[in-house]
Amino acid sequence: MSAQGRSVASTLHTVLAPLRARWAQSTPRDQRLVRIALAILLLALVWLVALRPALATLRMAQVQGPQLRAQLQDMLQLQSLAQALQAQPASATADAKGALEAALTTLGANAQMQFTGDRATVTLNGSAADHLTQWLTEVRLNAHARPLELHVTQNQGLWKGTVVLQVSSAPAP
Repeated sequence: MSAQGRSVASTLHTVLAPLRARWAQSTPRDQRLVRIALAILLLALVWLVALRPALATLRMAQVQGPQLRAQLQDMLQLQSLAQALQAQPASATADAKGALEAALTTLGANAQMQFTGDRATVTLNGSAADHLTQWLTEVRLNAHARPLELHVTQNQGLWKGTVVLQVSSAPAP
């Protein structure tokens, strides 16, 4: 044993000596009560340090489990959609323009489209949010066009502004 280890042991022995003497003088009933109190303190410490945090984690996992499974299902659906888009064959620019014009009917008479090269600019004049969402989905899936710019404002639940789309002869990434 090193000198430092002996020093710690002798200090500990010196500190504990009065407690040992008191313990030896106490009655068996008092010793039993002290042991019971120490056991209760030990149980409380185990509860606070080990069991309570673990039980809280289990409760939280039970609550978050369904939410995380739903998020996983959403992500898997998005992954399969992305894979389906990647697997689609390239379409001609004329086909993409035709698909864009066909999708424009989703927005109704509140939208106009102009083509400039491989870009289409759509002007919105009071389109509902659900129609705009459906139109963007159709454009992405059917025409392989991707939004480049979006300058819109909302007024009383209707959207006004412009959307610039990139129309390519290959599927959008």
